Amino acid sequence: SLSGELQSNCRIVWVPDPKHVWKSAEIIRDFHLGNSVLDLRLEDGTEYQFKVDLESPLLPHLRNPDILVGENDLTALSYLHEPAVLHNLRVRFVESKIIYTYCGIILVAVNPYKQLHIYGDAVIQAYSGQNMGDMDPHIFAVAEEAYKQMARNRKNQSIIVSGESGAGKTVSARYAMRYFAVVSKSGSKTRVEDKVLASNPITEAIGNAKTTRNYNSSRFGKYTEISFDKQYRIIGANMRTYLLEKSRVVFQAENERNYHIFYQMCACAELPEFQTLRLSSADKFQYTSMSGEIGIEGVDDRRDMEETRKTFSLLGLTDEFQSDVFRVLAAILHLGNVQIKAAGGEHSSSSDPHLVVFCDLLHVSAPELCRWLCNRRMVLVMETVVMPVPPERATSARDALAKQVYAKLFDCVIQKINAALKVPGIQHAFVGVLDIYGFETFDTNSFEQFCINYANEKLQQQFNLHVFKLEQEEYMKEDIPWTLIDFYDNQPVIDLIEAKMGILDLLDEECLFPQGTDQNWLQKLYNYLHDNPLFEKPRMSNEAFMIQHFADKVEYQSKGFLEKNRDALYEDLLEIMRASKFEFLANFFHEEAQSIKPTKGFQVKSARPGVKPANKELRTTVGDKFRSSLYLLMETLNATTPHYVRCIKPNDEKLPFEYDSRRVVQQLRACGVLETIHISAQSYPSRWTYIEFYNRYSILMTPMELTVKDKQQACKTAVQRIIQDSNQYKFGRTKIFFRAGQVAYLEKLRLDRLRGACVILQKHVRGWSQRRWYLRTREAVIVLQQYVRGQRQIRAAAIKHGWAALVLQRHWRGYRMRQIYLLVRLYFKLREGEAVLCTESNPHGFLVVRIAENNMEILREDHEKEVVELTEEIRRLKEERGRLQLQMGQEGQVNSDLQEQVVQLAKHVKTIPELRKDLRSLQTLRDATNRRRGEQAEQARGTHLQGMLLTSDLLTPERRVVNPCLCSDLKPRGVVVNMIPGLAAYIIYMCIRHSDYLNDGTKLKSLMNGVITGVKAVIKDHQKDFETLSFWLSNTNHLINCLKQYSGEEEFMKQNTPRQNNNCLKNFDLSEHRQILSDLAIHIYHRFLTVMEKTLTPMIVPGMLEHESLQGVFSMKPPGFRQRSASAPPGAEAHTITSVLQMLSSFHGTMTQHGMEAGLLRQAVKQLFFLTGAVTLNNILLRKDLCSCRKGMQIRCNISYLEEWLKEQGLGASSAMDTLKPLSQAAWLLQVNKSTDEDAKDIADNCTELNPVQIIKILNSYTPIDAFEKRVTSSFVRKVQAQLQDHEGSNQLMLDTQYRFQVTFPFCPSPQALELLQVPSSLHLGFLTRL
Repeated sequence: SLSGELQSNCRIVWVPDPKHVWKSAEIIRDFHLGNSVLDLRLEDGTEYQFKVDLESPLLPHLRNPDILVGENDLTALSYLHEPAVLHNLRVRFVESKIIYTYCGIILVAVNPYKQLHIYGDAVIQAYSGQNMGDMDPHIFAVAEEAYKQMARNRKNQSIIVSGESGAGKTVSARYAMRYFAVVSKSGSKTRVEDKVLASNPITEAIGNAKTTRNYNSSRFGKYTEISFDKQYRIIGANMRTYLLEKSRVVFQAENERNYHIFYQMCACAELPEFQTLRLSSADKFQYTSMSGEIGIEGVDDRRDMEETRKTFSLLGLTDEFQSDVFRVLAAILHLGNVQIKAAGGEHSSSSDPHLVVFCDLLHVSAPELCRWLCNRRMVLVMETVVMPVPPERATSARDALAKQVYAKLFDCVIQKINAALKVPGIQHAFVGVLDIYGFETFDTNSFEQFCINYANEKLQQQFNLHVFKLEQEEYMKEDIPWTLIDFYDNQPVIDLIEAKMGILDLLDEECLFPQGTDQNWLQKLYNYLHDNPLFEKPRMSNEAFMIQHFADKVEYQSKGFLEKNRDALYEDLLEIMRASKFEFLANFFHEEAQSIKPTKGFQVKSARPGVKPANKELRTTVGDKFRSSLYLLMETLNATTPHYVRCIKPNDEKLPFEYDSRRVVQQLRACGVLETIHISAQSYPSRWTYIEFYNRYSILMTPMELTVKDKQQACKTAVQRIIQDSNQYKFGRTKIFFRAGQVAYLEKLRLDRLRGACVILQKHVRGWSQRRWYLRTREAVIVLQQYVRGQRQIRAAAIKHGWAALVLQRHWRGYRMRQIYLLVRLYFKLREGEAVLCTESNPHGFLVVRIAENNMEILREDHEKEVVELTEEIRRLKEERGRLQLQMGQEGQVNSDLQEQVVQLAKHVKTIPELRKDLRSLQTLRDATNRRRGEQAEQARGTHLQGMLLTSDLLTPERRVVNPCLCSDLKPRGVVVNMIPGLAAYIIYMCIRHSDYLNDGTKLKSLMNGVITGVKAVIKDHQKDFETLSFWLSNTNHLINCLKQYSGEEEFMKQNTPRQNNNCLKNFDLSEHRQILSDLAIHIYHRFLTVMEKTLTPMIVPGMLEHESLQGVFSMKPPGFRQRSASAPPGAEAHTITSVLQMLSSFHGTMTQHGMEAGLLRQAVKQLFFLTGAVTLNNILLRKDLCSCRKGMQIRCNISYLEEWLKEQGLGASSAMDTLKPLSQAAWLLQVNKSTDEDAKDIADNCTELNPVQIIKILNSYTPIDAFEKRVTSSFVRKVQAQLQDHEGSNQLMLDTQYRFQVTFPFCPSPQALELLQVPSSLHLGFLTRL
């Protein structure tokens, strides 16, 4: 079957390569079972023969179609294997500059060795609340999923970050904690989230160091529990540390450094507070200069020391505590400079000025310390003997003391940090962030690498079981029969290390013997473990052993195992430390039974019975402590829901975006990514929901299958027809499960169908084009023929007529010439002698000539008269035409006016029933008012106050005012309120005018304060009620305009009528109250916008991006695990662009109904359009699956809908569309050609509203949906970058969706005649009385 697949389904495979691990090759001849070689052609054009073993033929891995390459999730690949994973990561990292990729439940993070603009607060807000598969892979997405599952499932979570040194573990863990700090603000004055983040610089200073692989390598493991209360706000944190590399204090390899804190202190040695420590530069101390590496390029130790001290203070650690820490650290540096020399014979002595400084700083006895560094007490059966030790042993004792003091200090600082991060309150849940070393293998591997790899074996086992469990749950949920999957179980390796008579057991046993050696222990390993297939003895060495770990085979050098496992410090030296007068130090060494105690809810059980130590020197070994803490960690992780982050180091030279396939594949094998792929590939790795499958592959269905209403049944029928082997797929309740390679096969069929359809379309389009060209050409030829033939006919007729004219002219001229000839002849005859006779007898010749001349003159005069008459007629006709045209234009205008009047009358006809109803109520009210006027006529006579409204409550001693009733009883709905916009504002102003008329400042002040307080109370009680906010925003604005219009100030009275001027205030200036009301209006406006934004925001992304608004344009690609397991609530409403437009129409209708001023309404709409554009663009920048040509078409279509909506609402001239320019240019960028230099220049010239960071991000994220589209090459991206070098602008990737345009309240005078204002009885404002 595989050979057939090589022939028909895929012709590109992967073959091994020593340099690039794998390289691509094309099959040039079909392969059949029994062939010994497979003929291939490499990418460089050379031919290559792949040899096939006939007994067990292993054919090359098939390559995925290009359309599947570059996916966000590796599980979306149809062929799941090592070369496919390696290639997909390379394409994303090198070509698309994307560092995060999902691999099932793992987030793979490749270190870019470059600062990226993807970690700002705007990015955090964009990921907050989003489902896991909705956004591009990111550490924030993992943190959000952990936070969401903690809140939803009420279960503790863990984020496990692992990887090699220099892979970016510490940075990833730091960003995860920063995410929790931002999205879960504590709201308390303690600012505990800031303290959690502040702990990182301290732990990095005392626990991180420069190595050959990393400038800031964590030399310990850290598990940070971030605690949350019932509202899921941070209330504290707690750190647990694992396996601090104490040996680094006294020894560093070449080009490495000691812990950062030592160099920071030496850089600040001249500061007054460090003078007592008697420090100098780092190159003066043995412990900081033995490797020859003092500084780090680009790192300022002095500045880092300031940051360290600042974070000490932020955590609340006193200056006294900091001083004590620095004293101990300085003492360690001086201890390292103590020289041990032989004193002669077998005795040794120690004498050094640095020893004196050490003792002074720690307040210990110098003679005692000198004695017990050089001697050792031996307790025998009957006596105690003091024996001198060789200089080497004394130096080892000195270094052991330094390591022990530093380890105690490290633990003390961690305890103080935990105490500072502990806030009063009950922990409801926690999220743990584990920053731990990944699998390590070096040229020389010692005890530290052994413990690190042991921890990774435990973590890998937990990871495998979790992946296996998730796969099983997925199958059970879909009702698919579960079959056991064969995957690598590393329990035998764990047993080899930790079981009885295992490596650690034998090591602890050898440590019990005072004369135990590394060689004796190694020999025991050879004797007891030689039959274990996972344990080997090197052929060429008797001082090492080899273990076959899950990731690789590692050779360990046995030298130093016993010493590092014992971590022994002589009891006499311990007693000296306990006797120190420096209480801070003495507390380190006081006897306390501080075995590692589990936190509440966890109990640690040892894997084997504990061995009682023979003496106090060997209470607990390092291996035993590490094993116990590891068990505690595993129990903690097993009690939580884990989330995995695997950090990858792309190259050893720390070059930005350089990809070394050999280094990457080593780490992929070591961190469990390939094991995840292996587990997934054995089952059904490709999984589609029925709707996704139908949308993507309905093109492969027959017309009969497409007519089936049940899409699920249609999908089943189509799959059964297309894939004959039923073992290659399974039907679940909601999804279809496919074996590896089947999606690639479906993609090939889909591509073939599309290509065939394209050929048919091209055939018909080309045929239509050619036929159209033929018909147009034929028509042109006919026209030309007609013209030529016509010209020929015209020419023939002209020639014929011309010839006839010539004949006529010839005969006529001949006739005339004969007549003239006869006359001339006669004339000459008469002159010759018969003149008189001829004249008398025949005078007609002269008469003929005269008559001819007279006739010609008459004809000429008649012709001139006719020309003059025709000219006059033409002039008269032109004048008549102009007059008629003017008359027609006037008649057209009249018709247009008549049509508008008809439309207006039609609208008024619709409101006649309501108007009649209101008219009746107004007539009743008018009658009652007229009666009251008659009764009060005498009281009102002589006053100029017209149309005043007041309240009887105003006149009471209790100073009750109009606002409580008016502000609370007046509702934003009602026919009268809608017909008289600003009614509430007019009523309030008339009450204000009454107080002004009475010249009562106290009542006026009370009224204004009451109005402001009442409106504030209403807004506070209805903070989420859009209609109430809209109503009072409009009325507050109207009230401000009234106070301006009737203030008496000339600039506001220009458009007032004389009757309106009578309503101006006479006695008081309310400009200060106008300012207060303006501030209140701004507050209402922002609250008003917040309510609209919260309502509209959930609709923007589904409506603008996810909904397929263009028929026939589908942009779905094969989904990965993250999209399958996204925590989206089932049955959620699917929003469309129509939903967005309907919501905008609802907002606009309400604002219009409440009479909101046009300028203010335009500002609100502009803000909503800005939000729509910003949220849409931010999602494009953070979602690679949305960066396609088809999505660009859809976005531009949706923008056109928004523009059309603006025109329908009469807002076409507003600046709202300007806020969508960045989005419009992003959509254009997705659609434009991206290949040539001219294209790069066009992009730089046209994308003026996008900054260079955004443009490059979109280009790097561009994703073809079909094989017909082309990827954007790296060379083209560099061309665009070169064009954008001179562009100015922000370097922020995201737009700030919280940005608000400055609101203004332009003055707009009201034409309302206040003296004619009536208070409808339907409003039930009976407490108001007209005067």
